[in-house]
Amino acid sequence: MDDQELGFKAGDVIEVMDATNREWWWGRVADGEGWFPASFVRLRVNQDEPADDEELGTGHGGAGDGGAEAQSSKDQMRTNVINEILSTERDYIKHLRDICEGYIRQCRKRADMFSEEQLRTIFGNIEDIYRCQKAFVKALEQKFNRERPHLSELGACFLEHQADFQIYSEYCNNHPNACVELSRLAKLSKYVYFFEACRLLQKMIDISLDGFLLTPVQKICKYPLQLAELLKYTPPQHRDFKDVEAALHAMKNVAQLINERKRRLENIDKIAQWQSSIEDWEGEDLLVRSSELIHSGELTRVTQPQARSQQRMFFLFDHQLIYCKKDLLRRDVLYYKGRVDMDGLEVVDLEDGKDKELHVSVRNAFRLRCGPTGESHLLCAKKPEQKQRWLRAFAREREQVRLDQETGFSITQLQRKQAMLNASKQQALGKPKALGRPYYLTRQKHPALPASLPQQQVLVLAEPKRKPSTFWHSISRLAPFRK
Repeated sequence: MDDQELGFKAGDVIEVMDATNREWWWGRVADGEGWFPASFVRLRVNQDEPADDEELGTGHGGAGDGGAEAQSSKDQMRTNVINEILSTERDYIKHLRDICEGYIRQCRKRADMFSEEQLRTIFGNIEDIYRCQKAFVKALEQKFNRERPHLSELGACFLEHQADFQIYSEYCNNHPNACVELSRLAKLSKYVYFFEACRLLQKMIDISLDGFLLTPVQKICKYPLQLAELLKYTPPQHRDFKDVEAALHAMKNVAQLINERKRRLENIDKIAQWQSSIEDWEGEDLLVRSSELIHSGELTRVTQPQARSQQRMFFLFDHQLIYCKKDLLRRDVLYYKGRVDMDGLEVVDLEDGKDKELHVSVRNAFRLRCGPTGESHLLCAKKPEQKQRWLRAFAREREQVRLDQETGFSITQLQRKQAMLNASKQQALGKPKALGRPYYLTRQKHPALPASLPQQQVLVLAEPKRKPSTFWHSISRLAPFRK
């Protein structure tokens, strides 16, 4: 922040001293004054709002008159909030129409300047948002009580359309790409003149296109604020109270879902980079089915025949479990060894003692059993608490898959392709990947995985702890060396 910028947090009430500039206002909060972005706030609907209900009850008449006056004042405040919701929605619809008709329609006429893919990058799915918002505003207008606005029941409208608001997720995720593309085009004068001509023909206010395209991102974040204010002035006995309360909760969930999807999509580049650092990778790319690293760590894998034990690094993603072998000399280099399909898999917690299937003694063990194929994997952790962390992680993986199915989250083929392309470019810029074991010194360390992981897990993956090599121990177990 600059010296003259005003710092504030969500929920603060700022007194605006100067609003002559469209983008930056001068205001006062607590003991500080300074400039702040006008787009970061919204004007309080009820400017003369009293501090509490007691002030509403004080009047010149008796107690009865005071109560009636208080109720009348609250009704007026609820009316103000409802009017603001409807007014901002009408303005927003006009704004979306101006973008669709003033910019997109004109751009499609100039195939020599814009490809369809380029328009999708710049404008995202704003046309889908425009269609959904028109239906939403129509529903609001039908619920609006023109004679007694405070009796309007808007909560149900938000509940009916809450699934439609999820399309904002795609728009918000694409918005950074739109900014990058517009920044590139801004360096070419013919595009600058073209966009300005579009704005003037549509008679839009003097704001650049990237400013107009930011509005949907801001809009979806303002719904919870408006509903919180509507709930504040909706008495519990009002017919709309329960619906407004549910609508507030639903719109908070929508905003949370959009943030979560954005975080997940930001992670796919890091997952693609991690895969590119694994030696001898086989099979389909991770991103074909997975988008989230849930847990990782070292486990002992007990396999047939003769119940051989192998130390392996395991990485649990949604839908699949990847396991790798550490390099004997460079312990931070991993070799792909296989994967386990988590869909249709049963996780069996085993008691310490002799395993009935492999007839070996195990501690801190669990078995992964695949129902359709009958294949099973016996895995052992070093400590009981590590085993419990893995069991909880398997439960989280199933819950994550269920939520993704419910919300329709998926990674598009274009996003996968771009992430893998970015990973290969980064690989090319770094040190060359080893072609064989003698060149292990040229191999790269693993890039960091998403910051959503607990830090100790990230460290285990990025720089595995050095363990004493089991090489000589394994040699001693071979038959020719036995006494």
